[in-house]
This record gives sequence, structure tokens and C-alpha cells, in this order.
Amino acid sequence: MRRTSSADGTEIAYEIDGSGPPLVLLHGGTGCRRHWDALTPHLVDSFTVIRPDRRGRGDSGDHEEYGLDREVADLRAVLATVDGDATVFGHSFGGLVALAAADDADIDRLVLYEPALLVGEHGDGNLASRMQAHLDAGERKTAMRCFYEESSGLDDVTQVPWWPDEVSFERAETVVRENYAVEATDIDTLPSPAGPTLLLTGEDGPEHLRDAVFALEDRLPDSQVVELEGVGHVGTMLAPKQVADAVCEFIESS
Repeated sequence: MRRTSSADGTEIAYEIDGSGPPLVLLHGGTGCRRHWDALTPHLVDSFTVIRPDRRGRGDSGDHEEYGLDREVADLRAVLATVDGDATVFGHSFGGLVALAAADDADIDRLVLYEPALLVGEHGDGNLASRMQAHLDAGERKTAMRCFYEESSGLDDVTQVPWWPDEVSFERAETVVRENYAVEATDIDTLPSPAGPTLLLTGEDGPEHLRDAVFALEDRLPDSQVVELEGVGHVGTMLAPKQVADAVCEFIESS
């Protein structure tokens, strides 16, 4: 385990495995660096894989103030520890953070798996305030159920095998603040990456996130979309080889 300090003094923990060009993996809203456990073995023979815990998760610290800009600063702090320009792979909210940092000189390429953006008819979302109302009423489990069903496209999360035993209900407050950041972000205000971008989406991914992927394809001049067959929003966990093959092909060819 290694640690670095972000601009506001928050300690960011990260792990490094493998050897080769640097590849930073940024997890999404409900996870920590363990999100990448299934994917990492498919990458370490080709890349130096850096897996941070985003602030408020895992072994990283937190701060009473929060904003997307602080998440970007955390990523930049990790990038400052890396030798050479890195590819940054962000999943879901981690994809939004990666894109918000896209004009950083230390980022060579981006891989974005269904980044957390709301476009078109999805732009008036109020998930964060509804989750907060459940938390205020002491309904933590309901708040997280609301998040999973609306953000991940699950019809009934109580029917999946990992509910509720594998759900980190203690992260509900961090999920809420991140959703406020998502709802406040306009796709047209985000920087354009200096290098190429791979946009990943599962064929069975949530409609609002798939729409965001194709909106980014239209907006980013040096981008390409790969649709992952037979998977949804968490192909990083359920189809790791398919995801790794797409990432490796992109990096090798760009």
C-alpha cells in the first residue's frame, strides 16, 4: 500500500501491481480499489497497474469539503507519483473524474466505461436529493436500493445474489454527494482529452449511461466506442477478459 497527499491534504491510498506502461484504474460510486480485483490479473503482464481508493473509500482519507474538483486533484496527485504519461481508465463515477481531468499533461489516453453523465432527457435527474431524503428518514437500505435500481438499470436489486450482504451501506453519504456532482455537471463544460479516448459500454448497460457514451463519441474527435457483448454496467467485474482485451487492443493501437 502506498499513499500520497492531495492538494487539500487528503491522503489517497493506492496499490501498484505489474510492469509496463502506467495504467491508472479509477473505481465508481459504490466501490473501492477492490472493484478491479477480477480485471487486474488480465492487465499486470502488460502494464503497471495503479489502483487508488478514491476519497472517502477504502484506505484513503476524506475531507469535510467535497467537489468534483477535489476528485480531480486526487487523481493528479496519484499521477504525480507515476513515471511517464499514464492511461487512465475510469468506471462510472471514476469515468467522470477521469474526463474532468482530461486536459492534464500527465494523461496520455483515456478509457471510460459508461461514465456517470446525464445527457438529453436524463439531464433533470434528482436521484441525489431523493437518496438524501431516505437517509434523513433513517432509511439507509432504501436509499442504496434507489441508487442501484436507478443508476445501474436493475429492476429489483433485492433479487440479485449480492444484496444485501455485499452492499456497503456505510458509503451511502459518499454516493449521495457524488450524485449531486453528477447532476451538476454539464457535458459541454468538460475538457476535451488531448489524446485518444476509448468509450466502453455494455450491450445491456443502463440506457442513460449508454446515451452518455454515444454523446461523448459525437463530442470527442479522437474517440471510439466498443460495445461489450452480453454484459451490463459491471463488465469490469463480470467479463474482465473481454474488457481487458478491448483495453489492450486500444492502447497498443493508439
